[in-house]
Amino acid sequence: MSKGKVCLAYSGGLDTSVILAWLLEQGYEVVAFLANVGQEEDFEAAKAKALKIGATKFVSVDCREQFVTDVLFPAVQVNAVYEDVYLLGTSLARPVIAKAQIDVAEAEGCFAVSHGCTGKGNDQIRFELGFYALKPDVKVIAPWRLPEFFERFAGRKDLLDYAAAKGIPVAQTKAKPWSTDENEAHISYEAGILEDPDTTPPKDMWKLITDPQDAPEKPQDLQIDFKEGLPVKVSYEDHDGKSHSVTKPLDVFLTVSNLARANGVGRIDIVEDRYINLKSRGCYEQAPLTVLRKAHVDLEGLTMDREVRQLRDQFVTPSYSRLLYNGSYFTPECEYVRAMIKPSQTTVNGTVRLRLYKGNVIALGRSSSTENLYDPTESSMDELTGFLPTDTSGFINIQAIRIKKYGEAKKAKKQELTL
Repeated sequence: MSKGKVCLAYSGGLDTSVILAWLLEQGYEVVAFLANVGQEEDFEAAKAKALKIGATKFVSVDCREQFVTDVLFPAVQVNAVYEDVYLLGTSLARPVIAKAQIDVAEAEGCFAVSHGCTGKGNDQIRFELGFYALKPDVKVIAPWRLPEFFERFAGRKDLLDYAAAKGIPVAQTKAKPWSTDENEAHISYEAGILEDPDTTPPKDMWKLITDPQDAPEKPQDLQIDFKEGLPVKVSYEDHDGKSHSVTKPLDVFLTVSNLARANGVGRIDIVEDRYINLKSRGCYEQAPLTVLRKAHVDLEGLTMDREVRQLRDQFVTPSYSRLLYNGSYFTPECEYVRAMIKPSQTTVNGTVRLRLYKGNVIALGRSSSTENLYDPTESSMDELTGFLPTDTSGFINIQAIRIKKYGEAKKAKKQELTL
């Protein structure tokens, strides 16, 4: 007799294929759920594999457009970044996937949801906090935290052996023992040989982005138009001299992604601090967000008020980035912070011209016909406009009052110590 129906977040990879077979062993019916968030994957092959293993049903949900408009573009608006380098590709996808999985679970009459996240990673937190926010009464089955599972499968070797015994085909092999997570924003690599932070990733590990050394010798120029901080148009000329432009959100994102990948832009290799208080080494290919963030930051320099920008940079950006990384998207504090993004972007309208060349993103120029806060006449060193040079003397004198007192106090203290 069935113990009930479970909706499993199924990728078709090693972990979730083993988990699917294991859940069936435990007496559950399993609905295999796969979100299409832009990963380069054979969805029909994943469906066939899930049904062959024994899933009752396979459901795929296309989340690509929603992912761009609801999560990725707001991340560009706020310049989201974690520990100065990581552009949150995995973290950003989790709210979209969690929402789609809960919708499928409810539609299919599942009493529980399950996932393949490890007990030492961030994703278990991201998914489960999302599940509980969206459906507070849902039951979560997390095999990697259950002794009967993790004692049986102590590592990748046990999983591979089990898959071989069950006749489950997997892409991961003992020769390439790292795990990946891919979506339209990026791909991540971790575990296996990458757990040694001093091991250089092998060249054949990288999947999406051309090695900068192998990128074209001819630079790729492009132009990105922004409206209220959102990229609304991308224009470029290909190497044959043909002009192209796109305006739909998903097309904009994918066009930037394709151009950046071809020119070696967006590879990183870092050691980061997980929310669960462990350090982790991760390698990422984050091509589109690298370019869009560079362009957006550049345009803000021309169009955004200094004080608004400083407040945003000091509070909104780090808070939003930390909340996304920690899986707190569906929380009152994240709703509060998200509400601050749009008001900061009302003046971020204009165009940025960029050059992509062998892993580099170079700003060539920026302009705005409506929000330009830069006045070349006022800023010129060769013209007496805006304010007189003598005005600066008073400004410096006022600023120096506090500094002089600080200097006098330090000087007096030094003299006391020498007596």
